[in-house]
Amino acid sequence: MGLNRRGFFKLLGVTGITLAVGKDAVAAPRGKNNDVEFYGILYDAARCKGCRGCEFDCADAHGLPEPLPTKEIQANRKTSDTCNTVINSYKTSKGEVFSKRQCMHCNEPACVAACLTQAMHKTTMGPVTWDGNKCMGCRYCMVSCPFDSPKFEYHSVNPKIQKCDMCFERLKTGEPPACAYNCPNEALLYGKRRDLLNEAHRRISEKPDLYIDQIYGEHAAGGTGWLYLSPVPFEELGMNNNLQQASYPALTTGFLYAVPSIFVLVPAFLLGIYQSTKNNHLNEENKDEQ
Repeated sequence: MGLNRRGFFKLLGVTGITLAVGKDAVAAPRGKNNDVEFYGILYDAARCKGCRGCEFDCADAHGLPEPLPTKEIQANRKTSDTCNTVINSYKTSKGEVFSKRQCMHCNEPACVAACLTQAMHKTTMGPVTWDGNKCMGCRYCMVSCPFDSPKFEYHSVNPKIQKCDMCFERLKTGEPPACAYNCPNEALLYGKRRDLLNEAHRRISEKPDLYIDQIYGEHAAGGTGWLYLSPVPFEELGMNNNLQQASYPALTTGFLYAVPSIFVLVPAFLLGIYQSTKNNHLNEENKDEQ
């Protein structure tokens, strides 16, 4: 549903009030809310055999193109607007090790903090989702993400932001994410983040010769929904192990209140133009169909 004239000026008003009242109007970060327990997925690189079944299951669950055959895979592949997750092979100090890539579903996501219209949303269950009805196409989410997860459909006439949503629609019906449901080697484990961390620490404690003593995502960028175990240092898997432990939104706390209101009001104004233009296009299409 489009934004009407009253809704547009209401948006401007809320923005102005937020600037006026200061930091007290900012909601507490969800990751620090003791009443919220996020769900996530533990990926065990020591168990992964690189079958890529998770890639195919993900594509099927989201109506995306079938992944390329294994022989056509290039090293260090990234996710794209047609692929929410990839499995890469790395030559490491312990031989070949596989590693999975997808949205990390941060506890306090930078993409959500950067989104001017709340199109990016951190759900109470844990997944970070995108709402196309709210998005104005600014792509700030792409710039802000420390994991380079959101991807834009540049070649589409009706572009979307594409990324893993942890199969949020499945989660709402009690089903696990598609990638974790059929993993033949149990390299993917879905559950409450707290339980996953306990399980990861247990595996490290019981098999210290197999795993390095680190859980990637436990603290990085304020903590993430995806957690990683590995038999080799994460740098050998092409992962950035130098991310700050504090969440990235924490870096900008109070920033909006130190800049002129025009920097906040202009994006809201642009959103109003976008919604009005969108409504005009829809009206024209409806007239053509009549």
